[in-house]
Amino acid sequence: MTRGWRLLAVLVLAVLHLGERAEAHTGGTTGYAKITVEGQTVRYSLTLGVDAVDAAQGPPGTPQGPLSTDPDALAGLVARHISVLADGQACAPLPGTVQPPMPGRSSIVIVVHYACAAPVRTLTLRDDLFVVLGRDHHTLANVEWAGGNEQILLDPDRPEARVALGGPTASAPATSPASTGAFGFFRLGIEHILEGFDHVLFIFALILRGGRVWSLLGIVTAFTVAHSLTLGLAVLGVVAPPTWIVEPLIAASIAYVAFENIFLERAVSRRWLVSFLFGLVHGFGFAGALIELGLPAGSLFSSLLSFNLGVEAGQAMIVGLLFPALLWLSRSRWEQRAVTVMSAVVLVVAIGLLVERVLLA
Repeated sequence: MTRGWRLLAVLVLAVLHLGERAEAHTGGTTGYAKITVEGQTVRYSLTLGVDAVDAAQGPPGTPQGPLSTDPDALAGLVARHISVLADGQACAPLPGTVQPPMPGRSSIVIVVHYACAAPVRTLTLRDDLFVVLGRDHHTLANVEWAGGNEQILLDPDRPEARVALGGPTASAPATSPASTGAFGFFRLGIEHILEGFDHVLFIFALILRGGRVWSLLGIVTAFTVAHSLTLGLAVLGVVAPPTWIVEPLIAASIAYVAFENIFLERAVSRRWLVSFLFGLVHGFGFAGALIELGLPAGSLFSSLLSFNLGVEAGQAMIVGLLFPALLWLSRSRWEQRAVTVMSAVVLVVAIGLLVERVLLA
């Protein structure tokens, strides 16, 4: 096998690997927690996708079935794996409630109240949900109290965070910068695009026939501007199409670009416009990660900016990894054949994804 065909085989296998992950929007799972502290009470509201919930393992001895249909077991699962401490003293979880998915959403809201022995001054949270949801699960939390709020990121590597209500104290060391504020949203943005196989597949299809460096820059810039616009509009509540519309359109965008690659000779000349138009749709897809969190107005801009910068960083990583191989491919005599083969694979995956999302809408 020649060097060229080996490269083609590697790229095709990479696309097929993306297709194997077509059952979920992201490789891992993300929980969105709203935590409200009022006196001696901590309200913990957690939003989880139905797929993530049903993949969780219930406690030993319980019937094995979809947890999304068993509110008591689901609320108990959260109460056992989310620990809340006030000034070092454990708060007692009360019986929780479960809100079923809203129309147009595929997520469940679990609410558990924690009763503390005294008014909370230093709040400590420990999230061990990864034990039942998998090592790739993480929780993005917004902690609110009278006069302040803070965003934190909890995952298997950093399952615990401490928040001093009203300012840092000697007994409340600052939470790691990697888990709080802007860095947490920046990291979430990177993960959201790198684990979001449909966004990666779309970018791959876009730049597969991107031409030279300036052409690629135009494609990436158009996509960035477009999804930044709709991401901001959705998070600000100006316009937010339901997921049953957005998700099939994202799949359709991938299929269309792959179709262009195969059948339209002059696709590259206006590829920036295609990138912009479908980038608007992908922006609504990105917005879901922030809408579920219900961020307060005071921190919305910084959180949105950090998240978007993370998306751009992830996008730059994808293009940077693919560009050398695609540049070499563009100079080979069998470029058109390779582009056709890889685009056909992408087209098949995208059509399958579109059918699945339409049927599950």
